[in-house]
Amino acid sequence: MIKEFEGKTEKEAIDKAIKELSLDQEEFDVEIVEAPKKSGLFRRGTVRIRVHVNEEEPEEEKPRTPSRPRARRPTEQPRAASSAPLEPKGDLETQVIDFLERLIEKMGYPGKLDVLYRDERKVGLGIVSEHSNILIGKKGKNLDAIQVLANVYAGKLGKNGTRIIVDAEDYRSRREDSLVRLAAEMAEQVRRNRGSKLLEPMNPFERRLIHTTLNNYEDIDTKSEGEGLYKQVRVIYRGPNQRRQQS
Repeated sequence: MIKEFEGKTEKEAIDKAIKELSLDQEEFDVEIVEAPKKSGLFRRGTVRIRVHVNEEEPEEEKPRTPSRPRARRPTEQPRAASSAPLEPKGDLETQVIDFLERLIEKMGYPGKLDVLYRDERKVGLGIVSEHSNILIGKKGKNLDAIQVLANVYAGKLGKNGTRIIVDAEDYRSRREDSLVRLAAEMAEQVRRNRGSKLLEPMNPFERRLIHTTLNNYEDIDTKSEGEGLYKQVRVIYRGPNQRRQQS
């Protein structure tokens, strides 16, 4: 499901989405579609965001054990590295690929786009370029920005129901694996210290992955802290006899 919301600030627009959808912010992804324009010393206009809600069926809940995380469902995993790229299918894929290839060329880092996978509500595209490291950026922020632009462009084509996932050099799969390992390591660390640990700022998808990975640790809790799109997850030792609190 994709819906748009407006507010005077990004926070106000997100709060409207939370209220109307009855979801926590970690349960959806946010794109900034329109930001206020600066006029002199002031910003005029509203912030418009596009909210993506994962509509996949929830996996069956597994028995809780304090030492093993619940198996995660990969939601942004591309095809296996050994699989051959797919041929572009339909106007959406063809036009988005053309848009992104022109975009990265104008950025000064030319390359080509392949279709990695597709399903009913999602299309995965992979950038092939000798400048991939720059296009990915630190912690994938450049790649996230390119993905936002791809989805804004798809929305202008009237394809709001299909989400575009942009990857390069299998970065998103490697990042997910890294975050799952990080979550398990932090759980063990706070368990030893009987304390808490604040992780680096992450986007909504990455935060949700941390929450999901540690959801089945009965003595560990997680919560998001901060404002804006990039928040931090705090991993907290609760003790074996304390009731788990959902963030």
